[in-house]
Amino acid sequence: MKIDDHWVNDLDPYAIRFPNSWPIEGVRWYGIAYILGFLSVYLIFRLHRFRRRLMLSNDQIDSLITHLVIGAIIGGRLGYIFFYEIDMLISDPIEIFRIWHGGMSSHGGFAGVALSIYWFSKKNQLFVLPIADAVVSVAPLGIFFGRLANFINGELYGRCSNMPWAIIFPGAAINGYYSPPRHPSQIYEALTEGLLLLANMQICFWAKVQKKTNAGHLVAKFLIIYSLLRIFCEHFREPDAALMLGVTRGQFYSVFTLFCGCGLKYFLRQKRCK
Repeated sequence: MKIDDHWVNDLDPYAIRFPNSWPIEGVRWYGIAYILGFLSVYLIFRLHRFRRRLMLSNDQIDSLITHLVIGAIIGGRLGYIFFYEIDMLISDPIEIFRIWHGGMSSHGGFAGVALSIYWFSKKNQLFVLPIADAVVSVAPLGIFFGRLANFINGELYGRCSNMPWAIIFPGAAINGYYSPPRHPSQIYEALTEGLLLLANMQICFWAKVQKKTNAGHLVAKFLIIYSLLRIFCEHFREPDAALMLGVTRGQFYSVFTLFCGCGLKYFLRQKRCK
């Protein structure tokens, strides 16, 4: 459907709807996005192993995926609560566990994944940084599928725009009756933080010989590029929480991941020069 030559995003957030008598409404695209993301990561890890770029057994790959799932979900949820909805801890603490209601933070997910990589590596007595490099080489896949799910859900939409490709999101209605055209910022992020970053990470991963001497450089590059892309894309995205120091929450938290990436890059360079 179109209104004033702008497409209306009236997509159904449910891929499958169950009968009204069932306890749950159906299967949401958001959940499918998580499944597709982790399944894609699993298949690429198997390819990395086949090409001898990931020195893990099949059982270790299965274990790593399990750790990543736990870290991403717990970290993403806790990050959303503490970074965006801290009042929820007081008003309705049980809401923290209702992940099917939505609400995940990419920065919180990064922290959870980082801890899960450390946990997995120590448990298997493996060097942490090569595992982390392999993970960030495929991490943008999760961002890509997640942003597509955000678009289908009609959430995290962009700022008002009159560009020809601007989209009307009914959930962004003003005073309950008017929804102006907006940037499809979810698509911008899916293409940049997702596909563009994925292509860069995969090229770097396959082009370089994975040695302990250069381990970690891919992690640093991922943090730096993601942070810069996120800061840029936030200019088109409607703030979904109060500004912090005059910038959006996404930009504010991305400054910290940018510093982490630059700090890691500096540390690795100094370590290599010794």
